[in-house]
Amino acid sequence: MSDAVAYAGLFVAAFAAATIFPMQSEALLVAMLLGDYSPVTLILVASTGNILGSLANWFLGRWIERCRHHRWFPVSEHALERAQRWYHRYGRWSLLLSWVPVIGDPLTVVAGVLREPLPVFLLLVTVAKVGRYLVLAAATLSIG
Repeated sequence: MSDAVAYAGLFVAAFAAATIFPMQSEALLVAMLLGDYSPVTLILVASTGNILGSLANWFLGRWIERCRHHRWFPVSEHALERAQRWYHRYGRWSLLLSWVPVIGDPLTVVAGVLREPLPVFLLLVTVAKVGRYLVLAAATLSIG
């Protein structure tokens, strides 16, 4: 397999893992870190894919707001209001948890619903996503 295909696969896995799809990119990153790939490039590729996946969630959140009053809308008004209250309570700093499985993806959607400014969103999500991959890479390379 060529390096370009391997890096593209990591990008796609990291992107999908940041969206509402149930995927993980960590195992693939660890496997590639243990292989013959550049750790810096792997972290950049995985981080970029994961950040762009979160950005897709932010845009989804912006779109969801327009549809929330339709009968076919998949989230109840009560659930959406509860998520909004939670986000208002903990604020934009909760985006530093956007890397956490299960809660991170909905946080990025709610940030879009609540119109978190894009520059702030990208800064906090970038810190969270890159930080997670740096810690994972450091742990992997120290063991491997």
